[in-house]
Amino acid sequence: MARAKVKTVFFCKECGYESTKWMGQCPGCGEWNTLVEEKAVPASSGRMSGLSSGSRGKRKLTGLFEVSMEEEERMDSGIPELNRVLGGGIVKGSLILVGGDPGIGKSTLLLQICRNLANDGKNIVYVSGEESLKQIKMRADRLGDFQKDIYLLCETDIMVAADMIREEKPDMVVVDSVQTMSSEEITSAAGSISQVREVTSVLMQLAKEEGIAVFIVGHVTKEGVVAGPKTLEHMVDTVLYFEGEQNAVYRILRGVKNRFGSTNEIGVFEMKQRGLFEVSNPSQVMLDGRPLDSSGSVVVCSMEGTRPLLIEIQALVSPTSFNMPRRTSVGIDFNRVNLLLAVLEKRAGMQLGGCDAYVNLAGGMRLGEPAIDLGIVCAVISSYRNIPVHHGTMIFGEVGLTGEVRGVGFVEQRLNEAIKMGFTRCIIPKTNVESLEESYKKRIQICGVSNVREVIEIL
Repeated sequence: MARAKVKTVFFCKECGYESTKWMGQCPGCGEWNTLVEEKAVPASSGRMSGLSSGSRGKRKLTGLFEVSMEEEERMDSGIPELNRVLGGGIVKGSLILVGGDPGIGKSTLLLQICRNLANDGKNIVYVSGEESLKQIKMRADRLGDFQKDIYLLCETDIMVAADMIREEKPDMVVVDSVQTMSSEEITSAAGSISQVREVTSVLMQLAKEEGIAVFIVGHVTKEGVVAGPKTLEHMVDTVLYFEGEQNAVYRILRGVKNRFGSTNEIGVFEMKQRGLFEVSNPSQVMLDGRPLDSSGSVVVCSMEGTRPLLIEIQALVSPTSFNMPRRTSVGIDFNRVNLLLAVLEKRAGMQLGGCDAYVNLAGGMRLGEPAIDLGIVCAVISSYRNIPVHHGTMIFGEVGLTGEVRGVGFVEQRLNEAIKMGFTRCIIPKTNVESLEESYKKRIQICGVSNVREVIEIL
């Protein structure tokens, strides 16, 4: 019997572009040094080709007006913070990718979802290619409160796992992780680009044909992105990222892609001995322990989806001992901080060229919303002049290059959160003050500013 000829191809890790020779720059996405060598055997009569050809004759064209617009069926995960990120619950037939650093809590969260759905009468299958049955059992005992059974499978062959899932027809499947699964159709090692694409393709077909909600865990690289080809994120319906330091107790679950809801929502969790517990009031958590009446500390309000979040920004400005002053930022874009420092030097006359500047976002969060610009400016001014900002003051607004303070959206939601947390004064853009209802002006002192000079006068 003639043996299939092994063909060597090169795949781009970012976009999946395939080439017969190595190139320094990928023609598909333009990235450099992303092509890696893979060995692939052309599929002739494999199981996957039979799956695709068997249903080839059943396809037909469907008119746009014939498509039913019924509400997609969702399952309650039992974790409101997760339901918020997913857009209201777990959609049946969806493929969800969960990524994050090692030890961040991915497997713990998924096992908690399995427990809640199993207790609700759902049929659950947990496929693990990394852990043994005893290890999963130990985690389940630590989480506790398992009232009904779930099915476990330790297997790295995706075709074997897919056959067993089709026989069982569960409501939800967890695959931990996609980098440990492999297919005999592909000769390369598990975790390679070819294997990851093939495994994800099998799971996607399984989810859509059987109407099963499938969660897959993805390893991340040192840059914090999901390992493997970028096409992995394009193939799935939802991409969730766990953020936060491994040694910290708080975790942020962020939706990067979601075909069934918003991608701006976040879920806040706290890691404890018995698993991940949701944080219903993140603003209270982020502000706990903040110094009162200390220079360089201000509170800003950022919108994460539909949720207003109050966070403390700290700045430290001190005379430099070096020829070049140091600039450091944690949790905030470094270039944005440099831009705002240049605005203060040019438009406000502050001599920051001979000072080191350190800006920190307390609580381990990362924010990129322009509405926190005014808070950064106020923190730097407060530290530079060593004048504390009153602890009952909340600040938000976008700062332009000419020193103007621009208006932002969701003003009412931000003010409601400030009032709920007991703040007595808000410094906001003057353009937003004009559109506010009079009821807000009676409940909290509102100071409108149009440029950074007016901010300095108020502080």
